[in-house]
Amino acid sequence: MHYDQIQEAAAHLRSKTNFEPHFGIILGTGLSGLADEIEAVEAIDYQAIPHFPVSTVKGHAGKLIFGKLAGANIVAMAGRFHYYEGYSMQQVTFPVRVMRALGVGTLMVSNAAGSVNVDMEAGDLVFIRDHINLHPDNPLRGANDERLGVRFPDLLHAYDPELLALASGIAQAKKIRVHQGVYVALPGPNLETPAEYEFMHRMGADVVGMSTVPEVLVARHAGMRVFAVSVVSNKSYPIFTIKATSHDEILEAVGKASERLTRLVKEMLVEMGKGIPKMEN
Repeated sequence: MHYDQIQEAAAHLRSKTNFEPHFGIILGTGLSGLADEIEAVEAIDYQAIPHFPVSTVKGHAGKLIFGKLAGANIVAMAGRFHYYEGYSMQQVTFPVRVMRALGVGTLMVSNAAGSVNVDMEAGDLVFIRDHINLHPDNPLRGANDERLGVRFPDLLHAYDPELLALASGIAQAKKIRVHQGVYVALPGPNLETPAEYEFMHRMGADVVGMSTVPEVLVARHAGMRVFAVSVVSNKSYPIFTIKATSHDEILEAVGKASERLTRLVKEMLVEMGKGIPKMEN
């Protein structure tokens, strides 16, 4: 059933546009401004796509955008879905499955995240090199459909080392302050307690958020290459520095980093476009 729904959604999108995307981009909280840079060919509301959930979070536009960005053929999610919205993990990750069915071979994911690393300040960019998954469910749970991926996908290189190196080189050349770090995913929607921030710091995490990992699991299951970046929205370590934070304040902090992230993503697409990564079988 899940496979048929993916194919139905992909067929519907192909009926709306014959544009062929090579790269998929997921624009997280407050980062939908990157969508303004896309030379759009088609923009389709999520609610118009069969089996797509509808984004309910402020700062998420709720559109699938096909077009050109820095000369590359992309499809971008202006807004994503979260487990805390009440969706199943299969629903949360359904758009990634559809992107793969449309021919996308490389997925670029962004999110807003709190910092539990003393060196990572609000507004900093953090390239995710690994993750810790504390979600209570997994999108790969249940009977495996070999048409979508293998039963036990390996996650040694969940975040593509070559894409990490590419992004780091561009950031250095452009003098953009960046870090590499470990992202820990929790279900949300509440922000974490001071004790939880301390726990995550001690377990080796650098940033904490409520998304990304389910999408990465499905992308890797489907044989896609993945690059992910967090924008630090609030600093949550050391504990004595924590201040009460609202969602509006998170949006404001992330918005200030949008221009740097946009430059970075566009430069990466230029370089990747010189040799479009091939999808794995």
